[in-house]
Amino acid sequence: MSPRPRKATDDQVFDAALRLMGRLGPSELTLAAIAEEAGVTAAALVQRFGSRRDLQLAVAKRVADKTPDLFAELRARHQAPLSTIRAYAACYAGMADSPAAVARNLGYLLQDLTDPDLNIRVRAQARRTRIGLRLLVRDAVRAGALKANTDVRALARTIEAVLGGSMLAWAFYHEGAAARWLGRDLEEILRPHLAEPLRDAGPSRTNVTRKGR
Repeated sequence: MSPRPRKATDDQVFDAALRLMGRLGPSELTLAAIAEEAGVTAAALVQRFGSRRDLQLAVAKRVADKTPDLFAELRARHQAPLSTIRAYAACYAGMADSPAAVARNLGYLLQDLTDPDLNIRVRAQARRTRIGLRLLVRDAVRAGALKANTDVRALARTIEAVLGGSMLAWAFYHEGAAARWLGRDLEEILRPHLAEPLRDAGPSRTNVTRKGR
């Protein structure tokens, strides 16, 4: 067995923590587990970050700071604004590969809501997400994919709210894939605003609307 590297970059540690948060609940997430995932020692993480909570605060800040980059990457990959919105919904659904995964995320959400310092960072992420969605809706209107009289701010806020609620509903019913479930709910709120029903459909729309729930 090769020895662990003496150092890992902060981004490598944050990525390791996020991977573990996708597999473990809050009570299972430890500095030792994160260190093992990152290939460093727990003592090294303590020296660099302090406690597990301090590391979680750093991870939350990094996620908030990287939110605009996520939207930029989705835009670069999918080009058309509506296709990018649909891709974001599919990305969001990736947090719900099972009802147990939704439950884990709710555990972290509880921490985010009750820890004031975490809450500041999560609210920053939420604001940047809403801005990203608002810009996509605006660009879809400008591109002629959405009606010219679309209330950009209201639709972006509705998309944000519906995706969160849709994920919870899927966890209750667990019918089909989460991406298809969220995708169908997204289409329901987009439909009244579409300038043309088939305009700017993009590949992801076919995936989420081919079959019913």
